[in-house]
Amino acid sequence: MKQRVFLSWSTGKDSAWSLHVLRQDPEVEVIGLLTTVNTTYERVAMHSTRLALAEAQARAVGLPLHIIPLPWPCSNEVYECKMHDAVKSAVESGATHIAFGDLFLADIRAYRVKQLEGSGLQPLFPIWHQPTDSLAHRMIDAEVVAVVTCVDPKQLSPSFVGRIFNHTFLNDLPESVDPCGENGEFHTCVLAGPMFQESLCASVGEVVERDGFYFADLIPDGAIGYAPAANNVIQPMPARYTGLRR
Repeated sequence: MKQRVFLSWSTGKDSAWSLHVLRQDPEVEVIGLLTTVNTTYERVAMHSTRLALAEAQARAVGLPLHIIPLPWPCSNEVYECKMHDAVKSAVESGATHIAFGDLFLADIRAYRVKQLEGSGLQPLFPIWHQPTDSLAHRMIDAEVVAVVTCVDPKQLSPSFVGRIFNHTFLNDLPESVDPCGENGEFHTCVLAGPMFQESLCASVGEVVERDGFYFADLIPDGAIGYAPAANNVIQPMPARYTGLRR
């Protein structure tokens, strides 16, 4: 019997790549996405992706999006209660596993495993311990299009927020920064890739500093065929790609 999997969906490249990997396993059926949403601002937690864009992603990958509503501010106790309810609903819908896009943070993995104990769901980590340097380049070579929507200025210059996650971006990263941002240096929102049935279109809007992080507002729009280069100069892209304006 196939594993029926819900995928923890951050809207970023790691969860999107996890979906791509899971779909190549004949023993796995991904049946839905789980996303935590700040209900005050209607944005996906930490990545700051607009809910409307997360919903568009779900349509593009052909999966239902199950929203876990979180208040703001949100205590860890409230978060765990909301997650417990979401896991219970997933089990009731026939899920057997929940997958996460974690790469190498052992404490985060241990926390997820502990939270699922006795829940009826087993954890999966489809990209665990993949070398992040080669993985980042492999994502880009596979035509994943992602935009950096959040930067931790304590680890990376705010000038990186709003940029496209591409080879130039990787080359510009300081050696201290993980190529996939696994230590929280940056977060992304994916707009195209092999896991998508169609690409999405968006503009990079206002950049703001909030709660010690820098966020770029990614605004869904109808543009197509253009994207900013690493120096923010508009350059043409193939029509199958996502439209990005800045």
